[in-house]
Order: sequence, then C-alpha cells, then structure tokens
Amino acid sequence: MKTTRYGATAPMPDSLRHFMRASHHPARSIPCPWCHARAHQPCTVRSNGRQPNQVHQQRKAEWARTTACCPTCQVTPTVPCHAGGRELADGAVHARRYLEAKETAA
Repeated sequence: MKTTRYGATAPMPDSLRHFMRASHHPARSIPCPWCHARAHQPCTVRSNGRQPNQVHQQRKAEWARTTACCPTCQVTPTVPCHAGGRELADGAVHARRYLEAKETAA
C-alpha cells in the first residue's frame, strides 16, 4: 500500500528556521566547493557519501572570504587574501578573517 501526502506543507517562518539551524556552523549557508553540497546541507565524503561531523575547510574559507573583510591584508569581502602581493595557496584565508566572519555572523 502506498502512502501519499495530502496538500502542500506549511512554510516555515524565518525566525523558526534560524532557531533550528542555530547549532550548525554558519559556513553551511553557502554551497561547499569541495563536495558540492548545496547551501544549508551537510558536507559529504566524496568516496563513500558519509556525512562528517564538521564542515569542510574549503567551505569555511569560502564563507569567511564572502562575508568578512580581512584585517591582516586589508581586503574587502569576496577578494582573496594575499601575502606579499601574492594570493594565498588553495584559496586559504588568514586566521583573523575567520574571527571577523564569526563576529559578523553572531
């Protein structure tokens, strides 16, 4: 016997949605460039599809890059961090930019 769902589900209010996601890392608000997980979805391990307890480092770096200015190298959001005039390897960001992004998210 097949079970069917009747009618459309009610939309969740933004205030409740924020409360439900409060325990998640704020980097989950953007898609993951490493495993291609959609926004607000958990990261997955590419080889076996499991979901790790943490967000991929590349996703954290992308989130920090898009949300915060870097106090170390004085760049605006969306601009990659640099050291000595050269962009940091593998899209890395300075540690102070992570702190700035966390303060912005709070």
